[in-house]
Amino acid sequence: MSGTATAPAHGPDRAVERGRLGFLALCVAFAALVALCLATLVAAGDLSFGRNPWDNLRASLAQFAQPSFLDAWFGPERLEYRADDGRLLRVEDPRALEREFLAATARATWVTFQIATLGSLLASLLGLPLAVLAARTLGVPRAVSAAAAGVLRACRSVHTLVFGLILVGVVGLGPTAGILAIALHSMGTCGKLFAESIEALDMASVEAVRATGAPPLQVFFSAVWPAVLPQFVGTHLYVWEFNIRDSTVLGLIGAGGLGLLITEAVSLFQWGRLATLLVVIVALVSVFDALSGAIRRRLQ
Repeated sequence: MSGTATAPAHGPDRAVERGRLGFLALCVAFAALVALCLATLVAAGDLSFGRNPWDNLRASLAQFAQPSFLDAWFGPERLEYRADDGRLLRVEDPRALEREFLAATARATWVTFQIATLGSLLASLLGLPLAVLAARTLGVPRAVSAAAAGVLRACRSVHTLVFGLILVGVVGLGPTAGILAIALHSMGTCGKLFAESIEALDMASVEAVRATGAPPLQVFFSAVWPAVLPQFVGTHLYVWEFNIRDSTVLGLIGAGGLGLLITEAVSLFQWGRLATLLVVIVALVSVFDALSGAIRRRLQ
């Protein structure tokens, strides 16, 4: 009984080996880049922790450990300010002042949420048509697809704060500038993720509807839209959650919301109030993260 021996197939093994070598090369290149960054910072004398960093850290943590909202219930009820000769200059009620600050914080939190909500919605509405044009699997002319992808890339490249600085000069101070700034930056993110969801579709169903002679709009709403809607909703929730964090910073440039109170607290060295604002931001993001996570799980 005779047989012939077959040579082992080395194609897949070689492909895996090349992939590992390529990943190793990327790791080495990244390590070299990190080393270059550190070396140039050290050479320029810019990599410094300042004087007494541990003492400064302990002092800061001690101040942050006493958030000002506790004073609304446990602070002194009467605070007197007197001159050197003993004359009474003024009397304050710290509890009442802190309750007023908490009321202002609640209003600023609502403004921050409004900015993030409306900005995210506008970003999705603007990014969707550009995503359809940028998707390379829907038969859009290459020049149009490249132009749409370029617009989305440009919007992602410009930070929300830069858009905010420009728009404050155009529409003035207030939430409108913040909404538009978030919309323009997040439009690039939404459009990119929407386009990737479209490109990941199984095009067999799309081609089947297209073969019936349906116009492009009908093809989109019959075959594309139902398939990508869960991914679109998940993407919108993710961008919305991110923009809640981002909108807290926009107040630093005059867009209103919690950022404005943060600026005041930092400029007046009111670390207790800054701690209160940070607690509010963490709570707001945590609650929204839990809600959006539950919604995304239901969509799966």
